[in-house]
Amino acid sequence: MKTNSRIYVAGHLGLVGSAIWRKLESKGYTHLIGSSIGELDLLDQPLVARFFAEEKPEYVVLAAARVGGIVANNTYRGQFIYENLQIQNNIIHQSYLHGVKKLLFLGSTCIYPREAPQPMPEDCLLTGELEYTNEPYAIAKIAGLKLCESYNLQYGTNFIAVMPTNLYGPHDNFDLEKSHVLPALIRKIHLGKCLESNDWKSIREDLDKRPVEGVTGQSDDMDILRVLEKYGILRKPGKDGEGACEVEIWGSGRPMREFLWSDDLADACVFLMENIDFKDIAGIRKGGRFNSEPPGEIRNTHINIGTGQETSIRGLAYLVRRTIGFHGDLIFDPSKPDGTMRKLTDPSKLHALGWHHTVGIEEGVARLYGWYAKTVRGA
Repeated sequence: MKTNSRIYVAGHLGLVGSAIWRKLESKGYTHLIGSSIGELDLLDQPLVARFFAEEKPEYVVLAAARVGGIVANNTYRGQFIYENLQIQNNIIHQSYLHGVKKLLFLGSTCIYPREAPQPMPEDCLLTGELEYTNEPYAIAKIAGLKLCESYNLQYGTNFIAVMPTNLYGPHDNFDLEKSHVLPALIRKIHLGKCLESNDWKSIREDLDKRPVEGVTGQSDDMDILRVLEKYGILRKPGKDGEGACEVEIWGSGRPMREFLWSDDLADACVFLMENIDFKDIAGIRKGGRFNSEPPGEIRNTHINIGTGQETSIRGLAYLVRRTIGFHGDLIFDPSKPDGTMRKLTDPSKLHALGWHHTVGIEEGVARLYGWYAKTVRGA
C-alpha cells in the first residue's frame, strides 16, 4: 500500500475499526475512507454498490459486524446470522466487482468447534460441532472466510481472512446486556465500586453516558437501584453503607479465555495488509492464478490472531476487581451458561510470518479501565 492509497475501513467507529484507523493514521496513510451507519447501511446492496462506485477504494478492511456477548448471541440468533451474512456478502462482492487490490476480512475464533484441540490451529475448522450459544454468528463468519477463499481461488482476488481472539480496548461496547465479558465486567465492577462508596455522582454520570433500559442519571434512586440489581450490581441484603455490595457474574467462572488488546490487533492487521498476500499463505506460485484445475485442495488459508495465552473468567474478574479497587464480593452464578470451556488460539502461523503481540492482560485491563473512567467523567 502507498501512503495515498484509498483505504476503506468498514466499521471504522467500532472497537476494531477505530483501532485499525488509528494505526493507519499513525503510519502516515492519508486517504482513509469511512462511513457511519447513518451515512451507509451496509445491509443495503444497492447502496453499497453505489458507495464503491463513487469512492473507488483500492484496499478494504472489513471490520463491520453485528457483535455481542453470550447473551446477545444466544438471544438475537436470527439477527446475528442475517446481518453478518448480508454485510459480508455486500462488501466482499463489491470489492471483487470493483477490482479492490486487497481486502482483509475480520472473523472470530468462535468459528472453531466446541471441542476443538487446544490451542486451536487453523486446520481444525469444520471438524466438529460449534458452540450452540454463538452458532449463528460463527456460521456467518465461516461463510465470510470461505467467500474470501473461494473468490481468491476462482477469480484471482487477494482477500485475506483473519480470526482474532477475544478483543478488548477503547470504544468497546459496554452495554450491560449485549457487551462481551471483559467490558461487561469492567462496567459492572465500576458501578459496584461506586455503589459501595455511595458515590451517586459517578453512578449518575455513568448512566447519563450509557443509559440502561431507559434509566439515566436523571432517574430517581429507586429506579437506578432496580436496574443495577437486574444486572447483578446490588447491596447485600439487610445492609447499608459502604462496603456492602456485591456483583453477580454469569457462569461458574471456570471457562478459560484469551484476550487481545485492540491496538495489537490493529498492528497485526496493518502488518498483513502491508506485507502478506493470499499467495503467501496458500502456496500459490508467485504471479500465478488458478486455472480450472487448481493444484490440490486449498483450504484453511485464514490466519489466527491471538496471544497464545489464557486466563479463567474467575481470574479475569478478580483482576478487574483489583484494578478498579472494588472491595465487595463477586458472586458467580453456575446456573447461567458458561459457553465453550476453552478457546485458545494457536498463533504460530502469524508468528512465522513475523508478528507477535505486545500488550499483556494486566496492562490491557488497566488501560481499558482508565479509558472507560475518562469517558464517563467526560459525559
